[in-house]
Amino acid sequence: MSVPHLDTRVVDGKSYLMFGPYAGFSPKYLKKGKLTDMVTSVKAGNIGAMLGAGLKNIPLTQYLISQVIARPETKFTALQAFYPEAQPKHWETITAGQRVQVIKKDPNGGGVLEFGTEVIAAADGSIAGLLGASPGASTAVSAMVDVLERCFPSKFEDWRSHLATMVPSLGLAPWEHEEIAQLASAGPDGISDAVSTDA
Repeated sequence: MSVPHLDTRVVDGKSYLMFGPYAGFSPKYLKKGKLTDMVTSVKAGNIGAMLGAGLKNIPLTQYLISQVIARPETKFTALQAFYPEAQPKHWETITAGQRVQVIKKDPNGGGVLEFGTEVIAAADGSIAGLLGASPGASTAVSAMVDVLERCFPSKFEDWRSHLATMVPSLGLAPWEHEEIAQLASAGPDGISDAVSTDA
């Protein structure tokens, strides 16, 4: 799960300073889904995994419940721990997205919560899907390259050189290449320890 953090985003040329995430709850699996989505997803083949995952993650469940019932003032206090000068009148709350948690069966029975992002694909490469956390800037490129390699294995080698011009680190270990290591240590977009915002 993501931990609370400050982040900058540029929308229509304007910079915004964002803070989050705050945990929420909905029985819908999509923002415009049905209230019955969660209930109808429970089947004989997965109820054991769901219950097992729940029993193994009671502290997480307690945390999520505390987040859902937290008052706005309490949530804003969490922001002020990062940015003490923040004033409620300068901030607004938005629903940024919705995540459906992935539960996998474990070898011993029961279930395990998966917190990462995983690409799954049919054996013949005809279809692929993304499970788990939504891919941010740090994982989106890696996930897409994975899809290309798994769904188009006969073409991928022909594409590799062109992809490498867009993704210089493709197939390279940062610690083996000084220029890649410098980019990696600088962080996203080559920016290190700096935040600029108009918000």
